[in-house]
Amino acid sequence: MPDMPRVKDSPFLPATVLVLILGAAAGLFAWSYTYTMANPTPRSIPAAVVGPYEQARARAFLEGMEKALNASVEVRPYDTAAEARLAIEEQAIFGIFEVRDLGRTVTLDVSGASGASVAEVLSEAARGVGEKTGTTVTVRDIKPLQPGDPRGLAIFYISLAAVIIGFVGSIQLSVHARALNPLERIAFTAAYALLGGFAIAAAVDWLLGTLDLPFVESWLILALTMFTSGMVFTMFNTLIGRWAMLPTWGLMVLVGNPSSGGAVSWPLLPSALGAIGRWLPPGASVNAQHTAVYFPGHQHAFPFLVLAGWSLLACGVFLTWPHRHPGGREKRPADPEAPAEARAAE
Repeated sequence: MPDMPRVKDSPFLPATVLVLILGAAAGLFAWSYTYTMANPTPRSIPAAVVGPYEQARARAFLEGMEKALNASVEVRPYDTAAEARLAIEEQAIFGIFEVRDLGRTVTLDVSGASGASVAEVLSEAARGVGEKTGTTVTVRDIKPLQPGDPRGLAIFYISLAAVIIGFVGSIQLSVHARALNPLERIAFTAAYALLGGFAIAAAVDWLLGTLDLPFVESWLILALTMFTSGMVFTMFNTLIGRWAMLPTWGLMVLVGNPSSGGAVSWPLLPSALGAIGRWLPPGASVNAQHTAVYFPGHQHAFPFLVLAGWSLLACGVFLTWPHRHPGGREKRPADPEAPAEARAAE
């Protein structure tokens, strides 16, 4: 039987463990993104209805929509179209069914900015149900996406960049700037987050013209995302050392990004992921950025509280157990031959 201490000290042991971990990570990565994005299915789409929706023809149309979408559309009555449009701005609903002519005509107002995939699902279902029930259906996009981002993916991409560069930057600080003390480490994480957030916003807005960003707000959201991501890795590095990449990758990439609602809107995500994603940094970043770009004046505090909460938790863990984190500078021992005043100053 091989000597156990020699096996543990072998350079092949960590390499073998890494081979197994990377193989599993590749499969999990493919499974996670394919499961959430390859075949998005409606699960709960809140929508408004205004007008004489209790008429027989209107009820037939709405019941047809429920059947077409497997009972995943949740129709909520509103007194006026203005109230329903305000709910669109607040991102409480994804479409408005305005019933006219005693139910013979329905106008569906969708919001591409709320989710292009959801708008497409609602539009296709409404046209099909209209043909079956003899209802004249008109579809309008009252909140379209910007011309440079017709599929609404640019916000997902810039948030993804902030998340990944955020924790990669923290890894690089651990490797190349190990001598930084805890507060210095946090300060430099904030510094590259501010610079990186500015670079991402400038590249997408000024250089490419893909999105017309509210620049300062978008920049600060990206910077907070990068800082949070970097500090999450630092937290795990403090808790479990060299294997910190595993929980960071799992939390931020395997679960966080596909459940963020950036590539596939949350009503089309599996229910559990749609609920979890809003509490993770990638989802909070996408939500905050999405509202800043398309729904100015209706920003919510929740995504910022999520990002701030993760940052405070990570900083708190790091500052509570800094001795567990690899790196930092040791204090020089006082010179016993130095004058007492000099030793006190040290």
